[in-house]
Order: sequence, then structure tokens, then C-alpha cells
Amino acid sequence: MTGARKFLFERDFRAGVLSSEQAAEESGYARGLADGQRLAAEAASTRMAQACEKLVGLAQGLLAREAERIAVAESEAAQFALLFASKIAGDALARFPLNLLEEAARDCFRQLRGVPHLVVRINEALVDDANAVMQRVAHENGFSGKIVVLGEPDIGPGDVRLEWADGGIVRDRATLEATIAEVVARTLEQTDH
Repeated sequence: MTGARKFLFERDFRAGVLSSEQAAEESGYARGLADGQRLAAEAASTRMAQACEKLVGLAQGLLAREAERIAVAESEAAQFALLFASKIAGDALARFPLNLLEEAARDCFRQLRGVPHLVVRINEALVDDANAVMQRVAHENGFSGKIVVLGEPDIGPGDVRLEWADGGIVRDRATLEATIAEVVARTLEQTDH
């Protein structure tokens, strides 16, 4: 066997030594694996950011709708309270139309001891009863001036105007209700901001 040849493998079987072709293949595989992992992580991060943006948008929409619902509920509650108070006040004025007159008269007589006369303008249907109330309250508070009670068709039941030489008091339910409604509307508007 003189013509025998040795096995000529392209591979070196010595431990730990790789051929340049194998080293390049393993290096390429490692780079590819690292690039793939990096791309997968970037894609996952992008998907997570998009999902978070979508959740934020949904949450903002829900919060805006909830704020709108609360504002509507507050407005409706305020309107109900105004209507309820107006109804109660209207019923009270219908039953006791001279109570505001008596209260206003007491306030006046405490301060108007030296005034020579006082004019009371009230709903024309209440003139006689108003005159009796004014005389009683004047006597109780030591008012000695002249009291003139005039009926006016444009003054509502329960409303009153007291006038003297240099001043007066007006109690007008419609004006008071309009002022209250305006204050409530402004308050609700401020809470919306």
C-alpha cells in the first residue's frame, strides 16, 4: 500500500481551534441573532407605545364625557333647586303675602324715627290688610310719621316698595329670582373651568 493517502479533511480536530470559515459563520449567526432580538424588542416597544397612546386617548375621552355628564347633572340639580325654591316661595307668598311687607317695615322703622311720612306701594288687592299691618308695626316700633298705603296693579303679591323723602326699600321677587339665577349660573360656569 504504497499509494495510500492520508485522509485530508478540511477540518482541524484540535480542541478549540476553528477554521476561519466556521468562525465567520458563528460570528454571522451571533450578529444575526442579536439583530433579530434588537428588532423584536424595538417592535415590541413600538407596539407598547402605540397601545399606551391608544389607552391615553380612550381615558381622555372617558374623562371628558364624565366631566360633561357631571356638569349637566350639576346644572340640572341647580335648576331643580331654583324651581323648587321658587315654588315654595310662591306658595308662601300666596299664603302670607304681607310677611315681606312686615319684615321691610320693621327694618325701616328701626332707622326712620324722625321721618315725617312713609309711602307704601303694594299690590292693589292688599291695600287694606297692608294698612293694618303698617299701623301695627309703626306703633310697635315708635314711628309717629304719616303712613300712606297705595295699591299698584304692576306690583306682584308679596312685593313691596317703601319710600320716604330721601330713600326707600324695594322687595321684588322677580328681580331677586333673576339675581339668584344669575349667581347660580356664574357659579356653575366657574366650576366648569
